[in-house]
Amino acid sequence: MPSALPLADPAPADGLLPASVVDGAGERTFGVYLHVPFCRVRCGYCDFNTYTSDEIRGVKQSDYAAQASLEVAAGAGILSESGLPRRAASTVFFGGGTPTLLPAGDLVRMLDAVRDSFGIESGAEITTEANPDSVDADYLAALAAAGFTRVSFGMQSAVPHVLATLERTHDPARIPLVVGWARDAGLDVSLDLIYGTPGESIDDWRASLEHAIAQQPDHLSAYSLIVEDGTKLARQIKRGEVAEPDEDLQADMYELADRMLAAAGYDWYEVSNWSRGAEHRSRHNLAYWQGGDWWGVGPGAHSHVGGVRWWNVKHPAAYADRVLAGVSPGAGRETLDAETREVERVLLLARIREGVPVSSLHAAGRHAVAGLIADGLINAKAALSGSVELTLTGRLLADGVVRRLLADD
Repeated sequence: MPSALPLADPAPADGLLPASVVDGAGERTFGVYLHVPFCRVRCGYCDFNTYTSDEIRGVKQSDYAAQASLEVAAGAGILSESGLPRRAASTVFFGGGTPTLLPAGDLVRMLDAVRDSFGIESGAEITTEANPDSVDADYLAALAAAGFTRVSFGMQSAVPHVLATLERTHDPARIPLVVGWARDAGLDVSLDLIYGTPGESIDDWRASLEHAIAQQPDHLSAYSLIVEDGTKLARQIKRGEVAEPDEDLQADMYELADRMLAAAGYDWYEVSNWSRGAEHRSRHNLAYWQGGDWWGVGPGAHSHVGGVRWWNVKHPAAYADRVLAGVSPGAGRETLDAETREVERVLLLARIREGVPVSSLHAAGRHAVAGLIADGLINAKAALSGSVELTLTGRLLADGVVRRLLADD
């Protein structure tokens, strides 16, 4: 969740949505995202809306679960008053920040609020992100007992000098411990990795992949390091203290990850995500890519329902003031027009393995398919079956593929 909020129309104080959101609601999935904006240390590359204890004024972490629960209850009321049918959440995701900086009981309290206000489907996927040094066996067992099904650990790297550059605080030796504790609790496990950190070699990246694969997680994410304006890392690069990420090296690292993960039994299903079988895919993230609805809870959290997107005020103090006053914490919103919705549909669906149905593209996009096959960017067999599936090269050049699929007649 980037720290800068986009410019758009002001969100109404009552939070009510336009009548258009009702159209097709029964065909869309519904999920809940809960943003926990607290971190012990701000990593130099991070552009998310997070705050350390030194940066927070006027609010206490211990009050946050109650504040978020108020927004959850208000959100259920807003959806009902806007004419939407009641839809239980099929996925719930706690992100941050570091959700597990809060006591386990606070996360359970927020999950109970979702269950009480929105409802949670039987068999729902319920995930929290966690830093390896922010949980122990008892913590993970408490989450599992409350209904959590999945934990995503921010491993990032297994190489100490890479972790130091990223300003991550955990010891790589802790990864097997937390994975084992999660397994003992009955939780699915995902590991998040970052590649292309300044000073990281291809051998460093191979070592991280080997360490991650050795834990036999159910799911792995691998993201290239992006240098965001305004971050400490961007300033260090500008001053010449560290080198810029090498895009060619990052491409080599991606190809290495795909080879090693495939050899270990992992299938790619989204450009940056692999799982050990379809049942271990991140259903919450798939809902984003497939255009589902979700309510985002917390400071700076984004929501999307039926082509209407909105986002909350950023600072936890401003957020607390609004929810305690019974006012929507929304800062701005936009209603997407048909052209924007089509661009986003193709952009997002193109990233996942099932891809974009060829028949759903306009004429120029359908015409572009043959050229994309000839250039080795999409799978010919899948295209003949009616869908655009990116090849490995296509995944590396995904933005270019999308531009060609969206070309005007």
